[in-house]
Amino acid sequence: MHGFEVQSVRSIPDWLRGRAIHHPDHPALVAPEGTWTYRELYDAACEYAASLRILGVTEGDRVAVIAKTGVKYALMMHAIMQLNAVVVPLNWRLTGIELAKQVEDAEVAILLFDEGGATLARDVLQHVQPRYGGRAFESIERTTERVERSDIELTHMHAIIYTSGTTGVAKGAVITYQNHWWGAMASAMQLGLTPADRWLVPMPLFHVGGMAVLIRSLIYGTTVVIHNGFDVSAVNEALDSGDITMVSVVPTMLQRLIEHRRAGYPPALRCVLLGGSAAPKSLVARALALGIPVNQSYGMTETNTQATTLQSADALRKVGSSGKPLANMRVRIATPDGFTDEAGVEGEIVVQGPTVISGYWKRPDANAKSFRDGWFYTGDIGVFDEEGFLYVLDRRADLIVSGGENIYPAEVESVLVQYEGVREAAVVGQSDPTWGQVPVAFVVKASEVEMTELALANHCRQLLAGYKVPKAFYFVDELPRNASGKLLRRILKERLQ
Repeated sequence: MHGFEVQSVRSIPDWLRGRAIHHPDHPALVAPEGTWTYRELYDAACEYAASLRILGVTEGDRVAVIAKTGVKYALMMHAIMQLNAVVVPLNWRLTGIELAKQVEDAEVAILLFDEGGATLARDVLQHVQPRYGGRAFESIERTTERVERSDIELTHMHAIIYTSGTTGVAKGAVITYQNHWWGAMASAMQLGLTPADRWLVPMPLFHVGGMAVLIRSLIYGTTVVIHNGFDVSAVNEALDSGDITMVSVVPTMLQRLIEHRRAGYPPALRCVLLGGSAAPKSLVARALALGIPVNQSYGMTETNTQATTLQSADALRKVGSSGKPLANMRVRIATPDGFTDEAGVEGEIVVQGPTVISGYWKRPDANAKSFRDGWFYTGDIGVFDEEGFLYVLDRRADLIVSGGENIYPAEVESVLVQYEGVREAAVVGQSDPTWGQVPVAFVVKASEVEMTELALANHCRQLLAGYKVPKAFYFVDELPRNASGKLLRRILKERLQ
């Protein structure tokens, strides 16, 4: 038609290479260890990529990373990207056994780790042996050779991020460069963008929220400021300096930041992106009263962070809302009668758009359940108001969100029943002023067995990350169930009130 044919774009120029050419002296990363310009970051990425190739890593290989130092994680990620390999970030809060299962599932070629993650990495390597073993980042020398990537294939995998499912079995969310690209475009349209933006990330970079900031700032050509862990004084000092324009936090972080504040932050701070779990209305209201520009968002690993975001202009009149869908996203409510956008109708939140992952790594069972007819079924319950603002009523029926970390009861319960004498176990979340929620366990034990809370806690610590270990154990004669045998967690939660 009209003598030409419209072609779909499958590849675009490499983001880091482009920034190094056009803005070589602009700061890309700022960390306690120093500052890296885009030229310096690109040079390091290309030279480390060559070193990884010498070790045997090739295009498409999965490379797992355990790094407690943010800038080392960033350098490893960028080197892996230049090789067209796939990043598998590992949550260093988990146990070696838990991470070994992820390494094995992803068929990882090599495990990279920094000094802070060395002990955990050695534990992982006792349970699984990647093709090229494990390698400390500090032992990898930059070579005089370079591996440079000129283009990015948008449909190629960038990362596999593991997120537990309701069964407690970790699932690898496959994130493509296309997911990142469209996520960056939609986020910029919702939150705005300036050349002087400096985005502070005081959270672990193994989470999709941390990774997304690294990638989006790369696309935008702005600056990422990395903190190695969350320190209230350090974050407040950075925000008070007037150098930070955006910061990503979870509710627990925001609560601690403003706990003793009597005033807001300098006007340079234009966005506090709040995610990770549903924030109490009282917390958001207090932050807004201090003049802090809070943008409540709703999203998850499967949507590559934001699916909806509340703009600061609506924050005061829509406290408790997660806002409206981003420009390239569709969000609806699924009910037994079909999809609806009608105000006041509660149901499961379903999401569609180019930021949504295409599926989980090697999990056709989970894909069939969660991805249907082009929609991702989140398992969360929500409702729209008359103006189309989304309110998330429950972060998955059974999910416990503690300090921004997801805890799935089934995983903890499976560990508890491994303890000799435990017949049944049920885990639910209990409200906590510091962490939002903490896990507690109800245990049915064999009548002839002597059992203590301390013994159960010690058993759990051997197999689970510390934040997953129940903070209290209640011994009961039986668990409440309905006629079909389904556990009634609601009754257990009521007992805690």
